[in-house]
Amino acid sequence: MATWVGATAKQIARGVRRGDVSATQVVADHLEYISRTDRELAAFRAVRGGEAITEAEKVDEQEDLANLPLAGVPVAVKENTPVAGLPTWNGSAAARTDVAEADHEVVRRLRGAGAVILGVTRMPELGLWALTDDDSAVTRNPWDSTRTPGGSSGGSAAAVAAGLVPIAHANDGLGSIRIPAACCGLVGLKPGRGVVPCQLGADDWFGLTEHGMLTSTVADAAVSFSVLAGRRPEKLVPPQRLRVGVSLRSPVRGVAPDEPNRDAVAAAGRLLAATGHDTVPADPVYPTALGLQGIATWFAAAATDVRASGLDRRGLQRRTRRHVALGEWAQRRGYVREADRTAWRQRSVDFFTDHSVDLLLTPALASAPPEAARWSERSWRANMTANIRYAPYAAPWNIAGLPAVVVPVGRRPDGLPVAVQLVGPPGSELLLLGVAGQFEMAAPWTRHAPGYPRIGTGSPAAA
Repeated sequence: MATWVGATAKQIARGVRRGDVSATQVVADHLEYISRTDRELAAFRAVRGGEAITEAEKVDEQEDLANLPLAGVPVAVKENTPVAGLPTWNGSAAARTDVAEADHEVVRRLRGAGAVILGVTRMPELGLWALTDDDSAVTRNPWDSTRTPGGSSGGSAAAVAAGLVPIAHANDGLGSIRIPAACCGLVGLKPGRGVVPCQLGADDWFGLTEHGMLTSTVADAAVSFSVLAGRRPEKLVPPQRLRVGVSLRSPVRGVAPDEPNRDAVAAAGRLLAATGHDTVPADPVYPTALGLQGIATWFAAAATDVRASGLDRRGLQRRTRRHVALGEWAQRRGYVREADRTAWRQRSVDFFTDHSVDLLLTPALASAPPEAARWSERSWRANMTANIRYAPYAAPWNIAGLPAVVVPVGRRPDGLPVAVQLVGPPGSELLLLGVAGQFEMAAPWTRHAPGYPRIGTGSPAAA
């Protein structure tokens, strides 16, 4: 029987607008697929079955579907972002807050574009880790169920990689869109500061956090970005002859990219050359103080959110309690300073003019995703070590507030996807997506993990 599971967001929206399929049927297809498949992945915290069908029916009743860029598109929302009628779990039962009375602004914009919210996806407690699990479940990577899908937007990444939804909401404070995108073979754009309203926690992690989407195609990334940014969708224009700096340098001393990640950067460099761009070596200078400032801010963000929310920290995971305590200590000692973040932002902006480059290319990860396990029961030190060793490349660009995108470029020898990161100056989101689109045209990637989605041949995704 034909199904719309596996179709892209653009295919679904076009089909609904044309009358080829109803939003209700699309949503029903995806809900049925989730019910069969998610028990092995644990991507969703909660699924809005009946409510989602009702919302899809309302989309079908609208007279003017032409102005809905996501008409009938099933979407998942990360569980730290309020969805009306649901608690905001924030990664664990202990961190859960009351049922939200209203949607967050980005959820409101998704609904306004015609999207239907199917449920909320899992994340680690308070979004602190690049590993997704809690005492109720371990979220697994569809590419290899023994590996993590990353974090903190791990549930969203697993959902898209398995075709449970065509696109999923995510947010990124120190890499939480881009790390799961790299782990699961997806496109993940972190917009620059202030482009999409954040409004999370006490202060958006000192302004480091941005909302975005995880998608399997660049076209879906572009339309999703336009919706979240409150813009009219724009057609991506392939950029002409850019000068791209290439760097393997790690922001963390003693951590270096493994061979598959080095090879991924080399492959991306060849793709850039093949599409008419120039590449030059250009290493950012990551000051030692930047790493210390980043870690101190990571600690302090947890402490600030717990203090502002009034959560009882005694119920939080042991690793989280240690993180919060260190955050309080860092703040008392004055280690978390806006002046330091501002200085790094200016240095990052100057990097592009100082090296006469339009973009920067780096690895997305330093090594393969760690195992899928109950990291929430392991020590704080074990969690810190795992996070820093495998995913050091994302955080500097949150501190700088610059846009960055992760794009798949192949597979590791073990079969897992491998990706690269492109970073741009302020306002370069569409330029980054334009280059990502050139990558996709020159070397198309597998949109879903092998064996997913588990459907017949009737899906328009196969067309």
